[in-house]
Amino acid sequence: MISFVIPAHNEEALIGRTVQSIHEAVGETGRAYEIIVSNDASTDRTAEIAIANGAQVVNVDHRQISRVRNSGAALAKGDILVFVDADTILLQNTLLAALEALNHGAVGGGCRVSFDGDIPLWATGILHVMTFLFRVFRWAAGCFIFCRREAFEAVGGFNDEVFAGEELFMSQALKTQGRFVVLRETVITSGRKLRCYSGFEILMVLVRICLKGPGGARQRKGLEIWYESPREELAGELKKTTATPISASGGD
Repeated sequence: MISFVIPAHNEEALIGRTVQSIHEAVGETGRAYEIIVSNDASTDRTAEIAIANGAQVVNVDHRQISRVRNSGAALAKGDILVFVDADTILLQNTLLAALEALNHGAVGGGCRVSFDGDIPLWATGILHVMTFLFRVFRWAAGCFIFCRREAFEAVGGFNDEVFAGEELFMSQALKTQGRFVVLRETVITSGRKLRCYSGFEILMVLVRICLKGPGGARQRKGLEIWYESPREELAGELKKTTATPISASGGD
């Protein structure tokens, strides 16, 4: 069985689209699957919409993304875990490529990322740099990470000491268990943070984390772009369905 785990906080605008994309991606593969939404202290209709679209919901109150992911995984029954962010569209060819990689011995991996809608010009340059770094260091983007359950459990799940960058810690940890891949296929994720924050604001957060080292991600203070991002209006977000040709991680 494949267990899809979606961490979510106040994602009523996009959670339905994400869950439906998973149903469509599994499509005619014939694989048994489940979708678990780890609903983290939402005050909107996230849980209601997720259930209406065929997902299970576990309600938690962590406000820490790594723990939210782990809470969803704790309920998963599948031998394959796929973590998909609540603002991300999973495509069938990407899921099939992930399953193929696991069948050929990989313990886990990620994929390339495209952003929906328009993003600022400054973001293009930053994302090209990120593409290079993710390719060199073999990191998965946080919006899509897959792995075998046994590998996930062997590394103790996501690092629950950090409030950001947990996908990078997980990528490094899974490499100790075997081959970790970054697929050429893509998922489509929301570019809303790039539309809601200036390049200077994002750069300052990244600089602070770099200066503090790993300790910079061990407290929520200063990481508001991950935890307090303004949610765009439903109508505006749902119109942004065309992915821009920007990748946030390199191909295998």
